[in-house]
Amino acid sequence: MNRRDFLRSAGAASAGLAFPGASRLLADEGTWRTFEVTTHVEILKPLGPTLVWLPAALSTQTPYQKTLFNRLSADGGTTAVSEAKADGIKIIGARFPAGAKPVLTLTSRVMTRDYKADLSGPSAGAKANRAELEYFLRPTKLLPTDGIVKSKAMEITRASKTDLDKAHAIYEWIVDNTFRNPKTLGCGIGDIKFMLESGDLGGKCADLNALFVGLARAAGLPARDVYGIRVAPSQLGYKSLGAGSQDITKAQHCRAEVYLDSYGWVPVDPADVRKAVLEEPPGNRPLQDEMVKSARARLFGSWEMNWIAYNFAHDVALPKSPGKPLAFLMYPQAETNDGRCNCLDPSTFKYEIATKEIRRDG
Repeated sequence: MNRRDFLRSAGAASAGLAFPGASRLLADEGTWRTFEVTTHVEILKPLGPTLVWLPAALSTQTPYQKTLFNRLSADGGTTAVSEAKADGIKIIGARFPAGAKPVLTLTSRVMTRDYKADLSGPSAGAKANRAELEYFLRPTKLLPTDGIVKSKAMEITRASKTDLDKAHAIYEWIVDNTFRNPKTLGCGIGDIKFMLESGDLGGKCADLNALFVGLARAAGLPARDVYGIRVAPSQLGYKSLGAGSQDITKAQHCRAEVYLDSYGWVPVDPADVRKAVLEEPPGNRPLQDEMVKSARARLFGSWEMNWIAYNFAHDVALPKSPGKPLAFLMYPQAETNDGRCNCLDPSTFKYEIATKEIRRDG
């Protein structure tokens, strides 16, 4: 995502856009829940002017999420909002002059509802614009679609007759062949070429779901990572697949969607199947475990929306930053005269994210 692709505005209110080609929701998926999420960032060792960036909730209105507003506080600093519509991304930026205390607070109110695609038969609904779909077939820096990624995608889908078959084959291959590595920092990096070349198929959500997206694109299926954060416990009995408290500072989670011509955008999350294998009490459950089998079946075609989406973006150039683009934007970011801060290092970069549910309709 190049800087010139951004449209800048001074306000922080979210705009809703049409969501062409959306999958049909089943009738029992209609309850909307409203969450308020507050992100508070403080740079502990500023040197010279300080830049801070936060991902805001998804700027595109979807069947599973509506962003109602974003409210900013940055005493002593100036703020700006940057958007790239194709990626559904809204970046909240703040600049603090030398000597100012860099503290930025973002409060967002977001509505979500469980998302379940109707895969019982082809949809007669609106189709997505082909130019938009081409965008989600492109290679990115860490998601190439040639070489070993292409050959692996062809191997996995060689017996598949339809787009649905291809997507399901890739999903099943991810579940069967990858594993969640608890030692991976944050949510991982998503370097899928390295994963396939090295044979190291361990990682976390930004690795495993990126592998699904890259393989899907290489097989000719538009697909996208959806970066976000868990905001509530699971209501389906999974302790590992939800937020454990109102403190969601470390609850970031990446999901994925794949576009199928006869069905529209279909939600998937093979990484959460592997998370349930590793972390669902008592831990280290086999794939044949009934709870894992249930998650495996459900997470091809549906998401429990105890989670909010931030964006679909890869290769994110932070506005006004001299630094390199990020692989993705899911965590707060900051830069001082010392360079880019390590967002996972609490000694220099402190942030807290809190959530509360304020309404439930239906």
